[in-house]
Amino acid sequence: MTKRIFRAIVMIAMGVFLASLILISGFLYRYFSAVQMEQLRTQTELVAQGISTGGKAYAEALKVGNLRVTWIDAEGVVMYDSRTAPEMMENHYERTEVIQARAQGYGESVRYSSTLTQNYLYSAQRLEDGTIVRLAVTQTSVLQLLVGLLHPMAIVLLIAIILAFISAKYTSKKLVEPLNDLDLDQPLSNVVYDELSPLLRRIDQHQKKSEEQVMLLNRQKKEFDTTISKIKEGIILLNEKGQIVSMNTAARQLFQIKELNSDDYLLHHTRQVELIQAINQGLTGAKQERMVDINGMYYRTLVRPVLSEQQLTGVVVLMFDVTDEVQNERMRREFTANVSHELKTPLQTISGYSEILKNNLVSEEYIQSFSGKIFSESQRLIQLVEDIIHLSQLDEMTELAMQPVDLYQVVHHVKESLAVVADEKAIQMNVIGQSTLLFAHPSLIHSIVYNLCDNAIKYNRQKGQVTVTLSKTDEHVLLEVKDSGVGIPTDDLDRIFERFYRVDKSRSKGAGGTGLGLSIVKHAALLHQAEINVWSEVGLGTTVRVQFKRAKEQDLLQIEGSVGNLVQK
Repeated sequence: MTKRIFRAIVMIAMGVFLASLILISGFLYRYFSAVQMEQLRTQTELVAQGISTGGKAYAEALKVGNLRVTWIDAEGVVMYDSRTAPEMMENHYERTEVIQARAQGYGESVRYSSTLTQNYLYSAQRLEDGTIVRLAVTQTSVLQLLVGLLHPMAIVLLIAIILAFISAKYTSKKLVEPLNDLDLDQPLSNVVYDELSPLLRRIDQHQKKSEEQVMLLNRQKKEFDTTISKIKEGIILLNEKGQIVSMNTAARQLFQIKELNSDDYLLHHTRQVELIQAINQGLTGAKQERMVDINGMYYRTLVRPVLSEQQLTGVVVLMFDVTDEVQNERMRREFTANVSHELKTPLQTISGYSEILKNNLVSEEYIQSFSGKIFSESQRLIQLVEDIIHLSQLDEMTELAMQPVDLYQVVHHVKESLAVVADEKAIQMNVIGQSTLLFAHPSLIHSIVYNLCDNAIKYNRQKGQVTVTLSKTDEHVLLEVKDSGVGIPTDDLDRIFERFYRVDKSRSKGAGGTGLGLSIVKHAALLHQAEINVWSEVGLGTTVRVQFKRAKEQDLLQIEGSVGNLVQK
């Protein structure tokens, strides 16, 4: 900065000097031209007096040096010229200085002489006989003036350059010195140029904002650390080299890390091949998802690259404890295997009783009992197989063949289908609502209603009640099934939709359930993007509400038209 100021000052000084030189030269040129013209006028008067007295002889005897003397008659004809023969010169009657002299007695002008090819000053004086005496002298040019002043100007220029360098060096040093001494930690405490005050205020404001942002970042970091420390899932942040930037308490406990070093690598704390491979792939920019077994615990591990302006800056490793899910899945598989194994017992029972009846090895009084046993066991097997097949079909469904469905009619149809079962337990079934249209899959809607009502009857008390309520809002259609049965414990509410899960296995077996009914309800509801809510209290009953999205107005018109056409047919 000092050099730039120094150069600027030197350039300004030299520029001022040159400008001054040009202006002074101009003024001097005008001054010397005026002086030269005044001298020429005086000389013209003297020569005019001499020619008036001595005539042409005086003019010829006159030693004029660099002056040119011309004597012109009243008609403009040149009678004498000190430089050129008169007969070779043109008429001067229309010359400016001659016209002025003829009219006013004296005239002057400045012009270029085509005869002498130079710029001349002209001065003319009229004599008493009407003739005119004119003197001319070469006008000094600017270049001639500068050449004449070259020596003193060179001395002045040298002095000016020396002074400019000294002044520039001193001034630049003095200008920069306060800037070098600025205390930027306390900008407003500096006593410096007024022009810098806005800058110092801006610096002060910027520092305050920076401090606030640093405080905010620190507070956010603390909040982030506090938040992730309470999250049960492991969260690990790695930079682009794989070094640990941050990890929460759950991750520290998982990898048994007490303290982190600034250059610590996660790979130094584990030899789990799947995790190492996932992190290495993540550091190349690829998303990864792996199941990792660490000390007998199963973690679903997500590795996500972190990009900033298309550049990889690190990865985030999320580790979700899915040990319970894995174990539950394993238990389900085992349970399915057990169920398959246990099916052999009723099949063997059916086979045994059938063989006895076939061989007429039983008396007539036991034939009905044996037949009833065979029938009940076969019905239970049929129901189980049908539910498994139905659930498998739901798993494979991706698109539904939707059509208009009157939910009210479906409920009444289910009520009639379950009337015999309800009558066996003296259960009263009530339907509240009115015709409610849905755009849905008919058989799946029937499965939802049937399984909910069937469960409400099976797990109800003698002479209980089942109430099915249909209602609608601006956006939803609600199906609610409420019973006065045994209820469901709170701990089991989250699992009742799992396949083969039973709250009370002994009681469920006695009720004849397969453990798949609510799973079918859940899958059918998901395929319709419906929401299921359950409220229950042991001994007081259970309420299940299915909330369907209501069709748009144009769809409703289409549904109503379709239903009308069906009624007409």
